[in-house]
Amino acid sequence: MSTQKPIRRITCPQITARKGGDPIVSLTSYHAHTAAIVDRYADFILVGDSLGMVMHGMENTVSVPLDLMIMHGKAVVRGTRRALIVVDMPFGTYEESPQVAFRNAVKIMKETGCGAVKLEGGARMEDTIRFLVQRGIPVMGHIGLTPQSSHVMGGFKTQGRDEDTWTEHLEDAAAVTRAGAFAMVVEGVVEPLADKITEQVAIPTIGIGASAKCDGQILVLEDMLGLNPKPPKFVKVYGDLNDQIENAVKAYADDVADRSFPTDDQVYR
Repeated sequence: MSTQKPIRRITCPQITARKGGDPIVSLTSYHAHTAAIVDRYADFILVGDSLGMVMHGMENTVSVPLDLMIMHGKAVVRGTRRALIVVDMPFGTYEESPQVAFRNAVKIMKETGCGAVKLEGGARMEDTIRFLVQRGIPVMGHIGLTPQSSHVMGGFKTQGRDEDTWTEHLEDAAAVTRAGAFAMVVEGVVEPLADKITEQVAIPTIGIGASAKCDGQILVLEDMLGLNPKPPKFVKVYGDLNDQIENAVKAYADDVADRSFPTDDQVYR
């Protein structure tokens, strides 16, 4: 008989139940060490396809392959015990058909051990989200500014500045909710539109560049830690790791150059 203690994580229904209640805390993470820290404070951790830009120097998220998401997803799951882990489905793994989306979502969940997947798109993804949910795949939606569609959108542009477009975004939110998503990310939309979406849908909204009235918030960890020299406007920088890391590397290089490292304390006798 196994003596291994089960890991009791926050579940998707528990996130859904937070609608209108205590704000939901979330951050991205891409590897085990930072995930272990975030795990102490976040309700869910997103292994976002932003890792392509943040970790691998890609120009956008479109180039991120499925295997890369799975590799980082495994690391985050291994480094955590409490938070729900959500893994982004990368561009090209779910748009073709619900059946293709299901196969790739199953692959992600089986190989990483995550608790849910996230995919971008509103009304156009309603059938796909419903297909996945009906077959046991918990889905987090993502509407507003959808980075995987940045080429169609003409870049990373704030959504909803023209009030005539609000109906489209509200229908996207309604479609994601109808399809059975347990929550949705609302990204890069003007504040009054984000407020209206949050008021009208029955599942939690997770804001990023949206509104304080959303049911929760998410940021890219490296952005809020000061590792991005040009973070988006919506980011509040809570740390200055860029300068700290550079100062530490410089101090190490200086010590090696003048032979003050290693000392007797750092060698074996």
